[in-house]
Amino acid sequence: MITISAFRWVPDFARGQVRDLRVRWALEEAGLPYQTRLLEQGDQDKPEYRAKQPFGQVPIFEEDGLVLFESGAIVLHIGERSEVLLPTEAGGRARATQWLIGQNGKDADAALAGASPYLRLFGITTGGCYLAQQALAAIRLGEAAEPRLALARFFAENFAVQAGGLERTVVEGAPGLLGADAALA
Repeated sequence: MITISAFRWVPDFARGQVRDLRVRWALEEAGLPYQTRLLEQGDQDKPEYRAKQPFGQVPIFEEDGLVLFESGAIVLHIGERSEVLLPTEAGGRARATQWLIGQNGKDADAALAGASPYLRLFGITTGGCYLAQQALAAIRLGEAAEPRLALARFFAENFAVQAGGLERTVVEGAPGLLGADAALA
């Protein structure tokens, strides 16, 4: 079984920003079962944790002896197991991964220019799907679904609308994003 580390508690300003959410959303989208290992404050500084996550952050992905600690690498690993996240068609697969490895080691700004909007787009789409799935599950289980539906609607109206605007920078990578500087000058 896959185990993901996450903090039991995070301050208000960090809620929704902690990187284990990306991994858990990817696992939900891929339909892969997992369990969460919740860390108490200070657990991330212990030697046994640092042996698996040298930066003392979350998440750690563990499965059958495989340990990964970088959320982008973890999501890519999960994508390898799910066509929902990573197409099997060569062109689609290449376009989906180019942001991660393109310009890596040559120009950090260019690599981030492609990676940041892709991760944001990924977060928006998977977050919206996750919220919708939770609302539907509440309805199926006969639970009070209105709060979950309201949250899903709020997300769709306020965040999901940003997805279309990210397409150019995801498809074009650094030239599309960094080219805006020249156009504004």
